[in-house]
Amino acid sequence: MLVFLVMAVVLYGVGAVLGIKRRARWIMIAVLYVCFFIASVLLPTTSPFRIMSDPEAWLVTGGLIVVSLIYAWGLRWLRSRAKEPETTLNEGSFSDTELNRYARHIVLREIGGLGQKKLKEAKVLVVGAGGLGSPALLYLAAAGVGTIGVIDDDMVENSNLQRQVIHRDDAIGMPKVFSAKAAMLARNPFVSVKPYHRRLTGEEGNALIAEYDVVLDGTDNFETRYLVNRICFEQAKPLISGALSQWEGQLSVFDPASGTPCYQCIFPQQPAEGSAPSCAEAGVIGPLPGIVGAMMAAEAIKVVTDAGAALHGDMMLYDALWGEIRKIQLKPRGDCPVCGSRPSKKIAAA
Repeated sequence: MLVFLVMAVVLYGVGAVLGIKRRARWIMIAVLYVCFFIASVLLPTTSPFRIMSDPEAWLVTGGLIVVSLIYAWGLRWLRSRAKEPETTLNEGSFSDTELNRYARHIVLREIGGLGQKKLKEAKVLVVGAGGLGSPALLYLAAAGVGTIGVIDDDMVENSNLQRQVIHRDDAIGMPKVFSAKAAMLARNPFVSVKPYHRRLTGEEGNALIAEYDVVLDGTDNFETRYLVNRICFEQAKPLISGALSQWEGQLSVFDPASGTPCYQCIFPQQPAEGSAPSCAEAGVIGPLPGIVGAMMAAEAIKVVTDAGAALHGDMMLYDALWGEIRKIQLKPRGDCPVCGSRPSKKIAAA
């Protein structure tokens, strides 16, 4: 066996020096192996070769070699069948700067070039430019979402800066939507930002939401949340909703087209006055809106690109004080005033 190994190594090395193709070298080694095996079978048992090598040993060695070759071939076959990330982009759709900027997205198998193109063509509306809207807006802009709308009627105040990271000290007194736009374009000038300095109302809410593909709701009042939920349900638009309280945050994706419950299925009635204090009344730890808002942006990216599994019908709960994350399943309510009376077949047609 040792003689065979030495001859095989010499044969492979000489072949490499002479420029013989690798396949041809392995074929020569295989022929050498067959010759040794035949010799071990045909030669008399008293010959020195038979004494030093036994046919069973050659069979075991050959079997191991065959198994190894089959394993290596199987790996190559699986790699050839594996779906490569989509990195082909339409000529002119991205500048060289954009391609370099979004490179970490494009190499992700779940996003790729096609997913990045979907992000560029997407239109996402963020309701509220406060604690949750701030990180969501920054990450949506950084991710290359082509058109981002932001609606809010508030002005930047000094007390906002502890958690609303999109605004700066020199923006105090400026409408939040314009402060947010400036920060987003400073982050990524390749996106389009549409600011709406007003409160979302039923009069214009339908027309405004109709212009967008996905809606993020980071408001702090139930009246607006119920309004956004109703419009998104009627228009079959995915709604990504987040909320905060002191050390705890929650988020979910309410998507009528996927048959999920709507927001009002989970929160059927506005809490009694004083039972759900605002952040101003109860306080909130500064980084918490950043964590939940970034999660909302991640869910939006997943919804737009069809990557992974969005939180459809699930609610994620995060407790920053104890470092705990839970996920609970949500179910539609038959008596929901928004979606309970509408047949599911009409949802997809809405």
